[in-house]
Amino acid sequence: MNENNKNKVTAQFAPETRFTLPTATTAPFRANLESEFERLKNRLLAETLDEAEQPELNAPLRRAANDAAALAWVTFYPLLVFPALFDEKSRAAVRQTARQARIYANSAEIIAA
Repeated sequence: MNENNKNKVTAQFAPETRFTLPTATTAPFRANLESEFERLKNRLLAETLDEAEQPELNAPLRRAANDAAALAWVTFYPLLVFPALFDEKSRAAVRQTARQARIYANSAEIIAA
């Protein structure tokens, strides 16, 4: 006789438990926030582009706005965070553009010599 068959245990399962989770309806609010955020981004970008003296700042400032928007969007309060981030990013873009112009000018002098 096989020793394994005499210690046979039958499985018993409890009745199935079901529950429902409440669904959060954040989609309409997020959509409103997104449109307000885009309006804020476009308004601040337009103001900054109007104040920009050099046309070569157009692309860096747009890139700064997009970078700041991407960073602000993942925070809890993107509408509050975006203006400060955009200000910081736009200042960095202006500094970088000025630095590139100086390097280009110095390089042109070195090449001409």
